[in-house]
Amino acid sequence: MGGFLEKLKFIGRSAEDDYVEVDLGQFENVSGSSQVMLRMADLEKIEVLPAIKREIYAGNIVLVDIAKIKRDKVALDKAIAELKSTVEEVSGDIAGIGDDLVAVVPDGIRIDREKIVGGTD
Repeated sequence: MGGFLEKLKFIGRSAEDDYVEVDLGQFENVSGSSQVMLRMADLEKIEVLPAIKREIYAGNIVLVDIAKIKRDKVALDKAIAELKSTVEEVSGDIAGIGDDLVAVVPDGIRIDREKIVGGTD
């Protein structure tokens, strides 16, 4: 019976040799490429769309100011159609914010279209 009691004393105890020091820095992403960035873009003309689309494909959140292109209805419609197509390709989401902003988010993020507080417009 004495041997059993001796074994009970050591249950739950471990020698220091049972532990390994782990450097968590080895798991950090050094390049930072997996970080989602919030980017701003002024859509003044249709020619800037490729740069905006690159940001969307990179997985970044993009707030697009469409105030200047709104004067040209054809260009605005084409730009919004291209943004929607790109968003569908990456399984993201797109929504208007007010009159002059469009939010584009990557896969894994959804835009809630209901206000948290405040009345309806």
